[in-house]
Amino acid sequence: MERFRDIMRQRGYDAAIIRNNPDLRWLTGAERTFDFEVAHTAFITLDGQWLHTDSRYYGTFQKRLGPDTAWQLDMDLVDAAAWAARHVGESRARVVAVEDTWDLGFYERFEHQLKEQSLAALLPRMHGDIAHLREVKDDEEVELMRHAQSITDAAFTYICGYIKPGMTEMQIKNELESYMFAHGADALSFDSIIAAGPNGANPHAQPSDYVVQKGDMIVMDYGAGYHDYHSDMTRTVCVGEPTDEQRHVYDVVLSANAAVRQQARAGIPGKQMHELATKIISDAGYGDYFKHGLGHGVGLEIHEQPMFNRTNDKPVPAGAVITDEPGIYLPGKFGVRIEDFGIVREDGYEVFTQSPHELQVVGC
Repeated sequence: MERFRDIMRQRGYDAAIIRNNPDLRWLTGAERTFDFEVAHTAFITLDGQWLHTDSRYYGTFQKRLGPDTAWQLDMDLVDAAAWAARHVGESRARVVAVEDTWDLGFYERFEHQLKEQSLAALLPRMHGDIAHLREVKDDEEVELMRHAQSITDAAFTYICGYIKPGMTEMQIKNELESYMFAHGADALSFDSIIAAGPNGANPHAQPSDYVVQKGDMIVMDYGAGYHDYHSDMTRTVCVGEPTDEQRHVYDVVLSANAAVRQQARAGIPGKQMHELATKIISDAGYGDYFKHGLGHGVGLEIHEQPMFNRTNDKPVPAGAVITDEPGIYLPGKFGVRIEDFGIVREDGYEVFTQSPHELQVVGC
């Protein structure tokens, strides 16, 4: 809260209204309270903080925030826009910052409520201010992600011994996710990607009833969630011995992944890391088959700032947790992606992922 209030002071904000769940989770520390609904509204001034929710979440917030919390919590039966406008009046705030993640309907209702209550306020937009604060992780956040990754790594070891020719992608997905839940995950980072054979040439392929065959490469991109934080890993395995082409493509991707692991550190622009991986893949003749960004931040969201991509010319800060995931995707044939994630430090890139990088042969 103090880091955010420093921004409020710098910008001249009297108050801020927050509704984005990841930002609220970060500001409140209320673990395992938020879900897919935008059901909560925070009103923050330089010396006060109020949180509006409803009866579905009120008891959980009370427990998570604890008796000594600075948050003033309520579940008043009032529209959140009217609630926020009321606090504008009570605090006599004249510059009230709003998030650019608000939906248009809520913004219009809030403006209407200000008029209904005869209130005047400037409404500057915060362009990802809290998201940028969240880029740098503290020790507690790092440990939660390390734990999530330990579950993800264990699941990889397990699934390599499970996969056999004749299984479908969906069977493998269900087994993989069941294992993570049975071994400590309390959520999935995202819907797992299991893409075998030619489906692997689609970077975000949806698991299907495709039947895995001997000779298929399988791209597996998945992660365990733990106390609202995420892990993210991709490994590509081969069902039976790989062909020379499959092994060659795998080795090129591994070279790009390894180069980033060795050279990433705080202060280097994300664009530079992306270009490093792209050059290795292009020099090997596969430049047309790697088009997505090299990496993204991970934390309370599976995709957050900062990025290793072609447009990020800002230095990556120390303490950012970010992925390294080059790939090559050959249409109609197969795909290969290798993804680690870890924390960027002043002296290098500390990878959380412990699963082997060498090509794993499965289903034998």
